[in-house]
Amino acid sequence: MTPSAPRPRKSVTGTRKAVAALFLLPALVLLGALVVYPIGYSVVRSFYDQSGDSFTGFDNYQALFTDDGIRTALKNNIVWVVFAPTVATALGLIFAVLTERVRWGTAFKLVVFMPMAISMLAAGIIFRLVYDQDPDKGVANAVWVGVHDTFAQSSAFPKAHPGRESPLQPAGGGAFVTKEPVRAGDPVALPLVGVAPDLMPDDAATAAAPRAEPGKVTGTTWQDFTRGKGVGQLNGVDAGELGYAGMRIEAVKDGRVVASATAAADGTFTLPAAADGALLRLPGDNFKEPYNGLNWLGPSLVTPAIIGAYVWMWAGFAMVLIAAGLAGVPRELLEAARVDGANEWQVFRRVTVPLLAPVLAVVVVTLMINVLKIFDLVFIIAPGSSQDDANVLALELYRKGFAADQPGVASAIAVFLLLLVIPVMWFNIRRLRREVRR
Repeated sequence: MTPSAPRPRKSVTGTRKAVAALFLLPALVLLGALVVYPIGYSVVRSFYDQSGDSFTGFDNYQALFTDDGIRTALKNNIVWVVFAPTVATALGLIFAVLTERVRWGTAFKLVVFMPMAISMLAAGIIFRLVYDQDPDKGVANAVWVGVHDTFAQSSAFPKAHPGRESPLQPAGGGAFVTKEPVRAGDPVALPLVGVAPDLMPDDAATAAAPRAEPGKVTGTTWQDFTRGKGVGQLNGVDAGELGYAGMRIEAVKDGRVVASATAAADGTFTLPAAADGALLRLPGDNFKEPYNGLNWLGPSLVTPAIIGAYVWMWAGFAMVLIAAGLAGVPRELLEAARVDGANEWQVFRRVTVPLLAPVLAVVVVTLMINVLKIFDLVFIIAPGSSQDDANVLALELYRKGFAADQPGVASAIAVFLLLLVIPVMWFNIRRLRREVRR
């Protein structure tokens, strides 16, 4: 007797398509309501005018390439797609490799990854303060100004200028020059006003009246101001008035500087006999405004500044994914390369990076999709004066749809964004399927 073939086991739901569809129905309803319907409605709406009553064909799509705001947004999106994923991935790779062998690597990764827990809104507010123009408020300019002033000290007298009946007059370029030539043996008074007493340099001392020295030109430059109405003598050194410590004085003859000196703490200075018959000039460098740093949120730097904020948030994401991939790299290959004489840079460039290529591709593609939709950081960080220069497609979609009341153009931008994202997503899905087959 021939044994009968084993009966196939049935699944819990059987093979009925109706039962399978019933289980899929909730997911399909949500997918249709949250994804399919909005996409379909946006596509249809993009072919209608502002009111939504008249069919306009491709006029809204034509605006994508003729409207100056949209073209600026498209250009900035290209900058974002090229630089933001690249820089974030490169930093993530560096952090992952460098922290692999150190004991405190986990703590470092935690600190770098921590910004991912912050919302885009909060990060935007943080970096709006970081990029503040005032060095006393903005961290970026505080550091930048500190470095700058280490090599090029700013003037302590940016507001100083001659007062009434002063022997000084403007000479162009912010400088001041005496009205009459000076003579050796005759003391010179160079009074200035305009600097508040509490803003005078810390090393400034009580001004001293100039004393005559035979064969030399002597003088005093000081803050000719004493608090209190009617107090003090005009163009005369009074008790309590401070000298302009560090003020540079030049003796000029026929357009040439023949001698120079720097005022002492009490404002006094001495020039050699060569200054006899010369005009005394206070160069404009004495009065230049203090360096105030960079305008990070100005038209030229606003996009790189916002990209910097994005990299601060997402470098930790790239680092964690790359570190996970690095943990799966066979150590034998790295050791074999070292045994063959490769140095650490060669091991990194020729072994580690090629083995991490699939992970790096995942990170780059994920970040590319993310930056195509960037909105929050640009909207919050960029001030109104430079928001047009920092504009991106997602922000322009919002502005056209709500501020400008052009829903047709906004829908066209949304469809255009979808078309930009689809190739990147398709590449990512195809690569993932290839990895699964392996």
